[in-house]
Amino acid sequence: MISLIVNGRPVTVAAEPETPLLWVLREHLGLTGTKYGCGVAACGACTVHVDGEAVRSCTLPASGVAGKAVTTIEGLPGGAENPLVRAWVAVEAPQCGYCQTGQIMQAATLLARSRQPSRDEILAHMDGNLCRCASYNQIVEAIQLAGRGA
Repeated sequence: MISLIVNGRPVTVAAEPETPLLWVLREHLGLTGTKYGCGVAACGACTVHVDGEAVRSCTLPASGVAGKAVTTIEGLPGGAENPLVRAWVAVEAPQCGYCQTGQIMQAATLLARSRQPSRDEILAHMDGNLCRCASYNQIVEAIQLAGRGA
């Protein structure tokens, strides 16, 4: 049994300690917004927050987050009204959409530290979150828009 806090709720799941957090979220808790991309923490599709930091959930053992606060896209403050989500829609960042939840979760940690990051800061922070549709310019634009509070 592993106890953790997911999206502000304490939960206990019957999972093997080495089970990746991604599968605990998706299979045990039904939180399917976090996506499986590569399985080796190289693409960022599985990005969630653990104690406020962006992490790749596909390789993180669930036992490594026992007692910690995990936030998924479903728990992002404001839901569909979150400034990042609104900006993503406004600039039409998603193409296929598969990577977008991981992109948004990664971007949220940047905006928590810097409300108006430069393009270079955005590119550096988002490095490692891959988009097969190559909507990188729209992603940068959405982060800038959200940072301005628009």
